[in-house]
Amino acid sequence: MVNTVPFVKNSASSMEQDRIIAAIDLGTNSLHMVVVRIQPALPAFTIIAREKETVRLGDRCLETGDLKQPVMKRAIAALRRFQEIAKSLNAETTIAVATSAVREAPNGRDFLAQIEEQLDLAVSLISGQEEARRIYLGVLSGMEFNNQPHIIIDIGGGSTELILGDGHEPRSLSSTKVGAVRLTAEFITTDPISNPEFQCLQAYVRGTLERSVDELRAQLLPGEYPRLVGTAGTIETLATINAREKLGMVPNPLSGYQLSLKDLRELVTRLRKLSYTERLAIPGMSDRRSEIILAGALILQEAMTLLGMESLTICERSLREGVIVDWMLTHGLIEDRLRYQSSVRERNTFKIAQKYQVNLEASERVATFALSLFDQTQGILHNWGIEERELLWAAGILHNCGLHVSHSSHHKHSYYLIRNSELLGYTETEIEVIANLARYHRKSAPKKKHDNYRNLPTKRYRQMVSQLSALLRLAVALDRRQIGAVERVNCEYSHEFQELHLWLQPANPDDECILERWSLDYKKDVFEAEYGVKLVATLLSASVIAN
Repeated sequence: MVNTVPFVKNSASSMEQDRIIAAIDLGTNSLHMVVVRIQPALPAFTIIAREKETVRLGDRCLETGDLKQPVMKRAIAALRRFQEIAKSLNAETTIAVATSAVREAPNGRDFLAQIEEQLDLAVSLISGQEEARRIYLGVLSGMEFNNQPHIIIDIGGGSTELILGDGHEPRSLSSTKVGAVRLTAEFITTDPISNPEFQCLQAYVRGTLERSVDELRAQLLPGEYPRLVGTAGTIETLATINAREKLGMVPNPLSGYQLSLKDLRELVTRLRKLSYTERLAIPGMSDRRSEIILAGALILQEAMTLLGMESLTICERSLREGVIVDWMLTHGLIEDRLRYQSSVRERNTFKIAQKYQVNLEASERVATFALSLFDQTQGILHNWGIEERELLWAAGILHNCGLHVSHSSHHKHSYYLIRNSELLGYTETEIEVIANLARYHRKSAPKKKHDNYRNLPTKRYRQMVSQLSALLRLAVALDRRQIGAVERVNCEYSHEFQELHLWLQPANPDDECILERWSLDYKKDVFEAEYGVKLVATLLSASVIAN
């Protein structure tokens, strides 16, 4: 198995059935809901529905600061629709939180009382720091931190959250009253924005963010170089526009996509010259987002500049998912937040395996053999490292998931299932590598005429797939009958004869492992061609094992 910290869970909860819950975020710009299926035994959750309604709670009365009656009415109607959807999906409970717009409105608590009275839905009003904490939990559920410092920026309609953490308890949590809806309403009256208004807005954003940035930077240790992660609708929209223009398509998932400060500055320069109608014509721009995108883009530009960050990585999980994680923590489904983070990749790989009814016992043996071969040939036949090792492990677990579709060409089905599953903790390119490794665990070796192989981003990734898939083929052969006939394999390499000898130790000394040996002989051609060696497999005799 891949080397990870075991995930801690309660023994009582591990026997529970799957549970379905909904989480709603009453944001300044939009109301969002996710409905998830929680698998306590892993523990993990899968998003089974997403809903969004742009109601603009932040569009408050200028004189009193109150939430407007028509806006509250639209919000209650949207929440009623969300409840009906959650009920249709058999959600056992709905957790709802409200953020800055409701928090700051004088009639905000009255509004929440109306919701409870009319819909029997209790909405928790959370502070800016609590919002930041849950955003952190949401990002932890979908991104690998590897104990390295990460700065998270979440730009909402009414506030911007900045978080510093490394997978442990967050080091810095802040919420600043600069949001895309708030700033658009307070600063922008011209269309396109005039130079004086733009300069005033830019100065205000920078001045307001400086304190939070300084406090965050004070928590960095000497020599630490954090990664910047961006979440929520404004940042996702900016990344989507950038991807369409640079790649001609939008990556799916968007998580892992990188937006550079250089590209962002160019986009801000363009947006400030466009009218609302012209911004709306940009592919990937919604009508309501078009109204507030310039303010949101400027917040991100100034934050990145103050932080000294040249690029940002997208994470599609944020507050709503953090609400789910927090619920799991408080209900005893997660005992250790750090260990929850450290097993993001492994947990989600097992979740996909369970989804497609993979024989986990057999797949774990294949993954173990693959890693054993990888480790024993590292520095001899290849020079791949720990990151590539993790991708090989995931491919070993998922290589047979295509059997869920059909036995015929199941290696090809495995590719498509892995490629289009929500495999969290990995970038899009890493998912593509895992899918390709699974694709080539049998039948044809990788060929340039294959679209999936040709479309890997660089020659390095194509070489990675060619070499590691050859190891995976041998691992699959070693468990040909899927009964654990081979207990372990030892590799011995001869430089003189350019020969790799596999010494097979059977689980049962009386088992000659004929089918496993035949399978190794059948599959070795691809391995020998890839590494330029001769492969010889020998079964250890009972007398040798005894000695």
